[in-house]
Amino acid sequence: MLRFRAYNVYSSLLVNSKLFFASSSVVTPIIKRACLASLSPTQLISFGEDRHGGVIVNMEKPMDSKVFSSLLNDSLSHWREQGKKGVWIKLPLGLSSLVDVVVKAGFRYHHAEPDYLMLVHWIPNIADTLPANASHRVGIGAFVTNSNREVLVVQECNGIFKGTGVWKMPTGTVNEGEDISTAAIREVKEETGIETEFVEVLAFRQSHQSFFQKSDLFFVCMLQPCSFNIEMQPSEIEAAQWMPIKDYADQPFMRDNELFDFVAKICFSKLDGNYSGLKPLPSTTSSGKKTFLYFNHDASHLLT
Repeated sequence: MLRFRAYNVYSSLLVNSKLFFASSSVVTPIIKRACLASLSPTQLISFGEDRHGGVIVNMEKPMDSKVFSSLLNDSLSHWREQGKKGVWIKLPLGLSSLVDVVVKAGFRYHHAEPDYLMLVHWIPNIADTLPANASHRVGIGAFVTNSNREVLVVQECNGIFKGTGVWKMPTGTVNEGEDISTAAIREVKEETGIETEFVEVLAFRQSHQSFFQKSDLFFVCMLQPCSFNIEMQPSEIEAAQWMPIKDYADQPFMRDNELFDFVAKICFSKLDGNYSGLKPLPSTTSSGKKTFLYFNHDASHLLT
């Protein structure tokens, strides 16, 4: 009878006042678990579940920080009792006032985008297996040549090549959700106005501790021009031209920089028919998502 009365008292405190475990010296852990199990969905933060035993909270509506703090603490205890593991909370820019509450509840930053911040918390006392934030940036360099054995080159207004007089391939960063082949075509068009068709990936380079300390994957791509009149982008490009391949390769910077020299030799070997790169093969995953497999076209017979 005494335990039943204590249960009623504790339930009242929990539901009406949101005093999370306020009477822990009085109420046994068994009663606390019973109270948490009795919470209705309206007394918890709205959440979804991922495929790995975790919880996803997508905050959308404004909420008083004190009310949110109480709900978050109650919800964390409920999820702990339910055996949940990782908790993800997505806070849009308009709810940045709740960041302090979430951090004080034991969460850490995971990643940020222009319109939201993602925070995570690992509940159980075992090794944290939450995946880390994206670790790589992907870039492209575009090797574009015409029938006169001239290569499309630019001089940049910004970056490390600003004011150096170095002529280089058009380069750029692959956008989120953008294919490598699409990015290469887009960058050439944006910088020089030249329309192109993607041919293949000739090589790629991996480096570390690069952009915001991330690793970097840079794909050298060959493209076929569909137009030839240059209309450069003045905000990024100082100059652009079709340059004889030999003049491009003979630049002192090219000869003195091992990586650039290697890339140039690979590109020229391709023009001479002595090198095969990786062509994109479109395919569809079991979930219906379109993807590309890059493979050596000399092995096309394997696909039949």
